[in-house]
Amino acid sequence: MSEFRNFAFNERVLESLDAMGFQKPTPIQEQAIPIILDDCDIIGCAQTGTGKTAAYLLPIIQHIIDQKPQRINTLIIAPTRELALQIDQQLEGFSYFTPVSSIAIYGGRDGASFDREKKALTKGADIIIATPGKLIQHLNLGYVDMSELNHLILDEADRMLDMGFYEDIMKIVSHLPKKRQTLLFSATMPPKIRVMAKKILKDPKQVNIAISKPAAGVFQAAFYTYNPQKVPLIEHLLKAKKITSAIIFCSTKKSVKEIERALKGIDLNVQSIHSDLSQLEREKVLLNFRNRKTQVLVATDIVARGIDIEDIELVINYDVPRDAEDYVHRVGRTARAESTGIAFTLINDDDRYLFRNIEKLVEKNISIGQLPEELGPGPDPKATPKPGNRRRDNRRPFKKKRLN
Repeated sequence: MSEFRNFAFNERVLESLDAMGFQKPTPIQEQAIPIILDDCDIIGCAQTGTGKTAAYLLPIIQHIIDQKPQRINTLIIAPTRELALQIDQQLEGFSYFTPVSSIAIYGGRDGASFDREKKALTKGADIIIATPGKLIQHLNLGYVDMSELNHLILDEADRMLDMGFYEDIMKIVSHLPKKRQTLLFSATMPPKIRVMAKKILKDPKQVNIAISKPAAGVFQAAFYTYNPQKVPLIEHLLKAKKITSAIIFCSTKKSVKEIERALKGIDLNVQSIHSDLSQLEREKVLLNFRNRKTQVLVATDIVARGIDIEDIELVINYDVPRDAEDYVHRVGRTARAESTGIAFTLINDDDRYLFRNIEKLVEKNISIGQLPEELGPGPDPKATPKPGNRRRDNRRPFKKKRLN
């Protein structure tokens, strides 16, 4: 029998959970669900892949079943369209046997989608999931009715502030009833999040406030490389094991496109995702990757958070992320829901200091791997890192050899 019955959920919610194979709540769900059911505000800090979305969706569905709202009941704000879509998809599963309605509102779609969004924002859907910029567009047109809203949820709040959405969030909040339940979820809890929380939450309960770290099931290792060695090393790592699902993260669109071309040149099934693609193209790429039609996804940080794809075996950081916390989100794409995975990071001389910051955050020394002999020697792993680095093209002449 499902342990979710301990929360006294409606039978239709439990039926949906059983159909989706949910039996045991995760720690964040165990802590957050009772607080949300009690109508308290909450600040929840949980690393990616811990079941955070279900932790707030399930009690909100229960509230809606009890309240039977006639207008918009809940607003969920997410930083990216990918995360908004993911939340909507999970909501569709959790509410399958219930009368709860929802719509995801984000940019990059056609006029027909805009008309559906306008209808939902005027006549009411139970749950609106929106990116800040797109919702602001609708609010500016004057027809959005949030007068009966009971719940506001900010998901990936730290990411939204990093993306410069603070003013948009505060503007959206100004359109909402002051009497409401507000739930703020964030993978990290920097001071700027706490400042915002004081302005929009009332006496919030705190759940799982902790430094975000990679899941225990992730094997982490790093390689010191010169830039020209990186693509041959990636080719070697992908061929060393029969990997069926891998993500390669890059810091720039240029690197994404270059790696995609290189890997296609050795007959790997690879696609890329970056901001130059339309929303429809992004969705198609992610669907192919989710359905295992694509073996390798090369991506910018646009998918580092908010994309819940099961059984990703390998994550490769082509660049060391500038923000140590972004490392956790990248690595968090693997070893989700208590599974296992591998994460490799490629470090050039300019990235040493950034890598040391990552080790401090995760509170462990990450294993250093040996480069294949065919690539020649890389930088000395024991060299002293220099703070304030600039990412130069740290090239070292060497004769590239194709790996078998």
